[in-house]
Amino acid sequence: MDDTDRKLLAALRENARWPTAELGRRLGLSRTTVQSRIDRLERRGVIVGYSARLSPEHERGAVRAHVMITVRPKEARAVEAALRAIPEVCVLQSVSGTFDMIAQIVADSTTEMDALVDDIGALDGVERTTSSIVLSTKFDR
Repeated sequence: MDDTDRKLLAALRENARWPTAELGRRLGLSRTTVQSRIDRLERRGVIVGYSARLSPEHERGAVRAHVMITVRPKEARAVEAALRAIPEVCVLQSVSGTFDMIAQIVADSTTEMDALVDDIGALDGVERTTSSIVLSTKFDR
């Protein structure tokens, strides 16, 4: 992957719905060159899908949190499966350090967030949780 591919990926992260002609203008490339690079990145498994990003107006009022989770030994798979079943869990990461996992969750209200954090803490295999509510997002790539 070269610098042009990295710039293309950054542009797609910004807006994956831009037409290839627009991506080409932004990168100084032809539309066909952009399309062939996208096709190659998809074939190589670099790009594995596209997703929707919601507008700030839609997300206004949503409460976001990072829930750090300590899992009892040998129960990580069961905890992962249980968390995968909770639609408000957007991202689950396995991490090193004091905690075993970090879940990023989104709720419609602080009341709903409180219940979600309690539900996560009550899952079989979860030893303890620590939560941090997101106050603001400075940037999101």
